[in-house]
Amino acid sequence: MAKPVLLNNITHQHLRVRTGPGAEFGDNQMAAPIIAAEFRQAQAHYPIVFRPTAGDGFEALALFGLAAGDNLFLSNDGWDADYVPLAVRRQPFLIGVSGQELTVHVDEDSARLRCGPDEGEAVFLEEGSPTPYLEQVNSMLFALHEGMLEMTGLIAALREHALLEAFVFEIELADGSERRLEGLYTINEEALAALDAAALDRLHRAGYLLPVYMVVASLSNFRALIERENRRYAVPR
Repeated sequence: MAKPVLLNNITHQHLRVRTGPGAEFGDNQMAAPIIAAEFRQAQAHYPIVFRPTAGDGFEALALFGLAAGDNLFLSNDGWDADYVPLAVRRQPFLIGVSGQELTVHVDEDSARLRCGPDEGEAVFLEEGSPTPYLEQVNSMLFALHEGMLEMTGLIAALREHALLEAFVFEIELADGSERRLEGLYTINEEALAALDAAALDRLHRAGYLLPVYMVVASLSNFRALIERENRRYAVPR
């Protein structure tokens, strides 16, 4: 259970964070939320899909696996991809809003904080100012905050043009087991191809057309996920 508290340089003066990937840190998740600014980098490795959220909204996800709790990019050697989404890298920090100000919180129950005095990354310098590591975290949190706000516009545009469609993904693996993904959405390519020039121009001017095509391009990564899953069951020769 997460225990987010406001970060400050007195209570957390000696706080250190283990930053490497690991299942013990909660990285063994099949997906993570991403923002449109990440689509170009994410599509090189992961399928990008959409999932309904509370309040009749949607969020974009980078898929890491084909089953809950299964991250096919995570191994004992680290994270096997050139790009790791911001929502993963910013852990164990979260952003909050207090009035008109953004605030930084830390999950005090995170396993990333369980390290010795010479392990991990320091959060504050001796005099109490942020370390370069914390400044990097702050930048990631701000980018996520701004990106989530911008995502509302993208989702609204996708819905306006009927570009979101539900899909079910079923596959039989090399060992005979099956995987089934449902409750997810992708881009309706027929609806996209049917858009007239005016609609395409509006999407382009709003900055939404490129992310749409990045989602479409990312779907080829389902084959790569299947190959990663099948390699688990390959019989050594």
